[in-house]
Amino acid sequence: MFLYLLALVVVFYVYRWIRELPRVSDVGSKYVYVTGCDSGFGNLLARHLDKKGFRVIASCFTEKGEEDLRKACSSNLTTTHLDVRSKESVAKVADMIKTKVGERGLWAVVNNAGVSVPSAPCDWLTIDDYKSMLDVNLNGVVSVTLSVLPLIKKARGRVVNVASVFGRISVTGGPYTISKYGVEAFNDSLRLNMAPFGVKVLCIEPGFFKTNVTDTAILSKNVQTLWDRLPQDVKDDYGAEYLQKSLAVISDKVAKMSDADLMKVVHCMEHAVAAVRPRTRYSPGWDAKFFWLPLSYMPSCVSDYIMLKEGIPIAKPIE
Repeated sequence: MFLYLLALVVVFYVYRWIRELPRVSDVGSKYVYVTGCDSGFGNLLARHLDKKGFRVIASCFTEKGEEDLRKACSSNLTTTHLDVRSKESVAKVADMIKTKVGERGLWAVVNNAGVSVPSAPCDWLTIDDYKSMLDVNLNGVVSVTLSVLPLIKKARGRVVNVASVFGRISVTGGPYTISKYGVEAFNDSLRLNMAPFGVKVLCIEPGFFKTNVTDTAILSKNVQTLWDRLPQDVKDDYGAEYLQKSLAVISDKVAKMSDADLMKVVHCMEHAVAAVRPRTRYSPGWDAKFFWLPLSYMPSCVSDYIMLKEGIPIAKPIE
């Protein structure tokens, strides 16, 4: 019986692999708008799609990001400044894209821009901390998508949203998981809304990878800054050792968990953009496939037990 089940699994994966091989044609006339191209996944994706022959519109937050991409890519790639928090900036880029793509429309938008700080236990944070991240990670995704959605519909193209495995399970405090749950919800609702128009809406849910989101220096500085501003009574609740243990987890566990092969994610993004039959969801990273996603399907009592057992103990636990 086991061998029959194994054979069925093998047949399924071979069939899926063959089914997903075909790529769209005439890529030289297809425009792809990618956000967050200063570094990480967005930067690599812009370069990768440019080599594949797509006409990439790469948005960056910094002038250096634009300059580096222009030097590394062909003349077919266009760079532009974008602040996803600004309605004016989003609208300005959308107007430029509308002029550039003309009647053919926009083939794809890849919402990649995102941040991971401020992150900490919920009672370390203020509502402004939540707003600052949601403005980038969630509101920015919605704003950019809506700004070019008529162009996507015209091309019967794709919307590719970069969420996270932490859009499936919340194991840390603060706004990061909230923003990613929100991206998942927006992605699901948009996918259903756009299906009658022939628009595909896909979601990327990476595990831990070595990008600015998991940069130990950025995360450590964030924790130290938030700790320093805490009232003394909150510090006492957590205990003097909590900060050092938190910094140790970041420098040890987060660094070790993070995969250096960013192309695992980029290949998923490229498949979502270029495949004739893309997947609804992609979960790059072994940690995503074999730990975080299975954990998200477990009963809450089980996932809570595992997370609390592995968590940093506080100074004043309730007995």
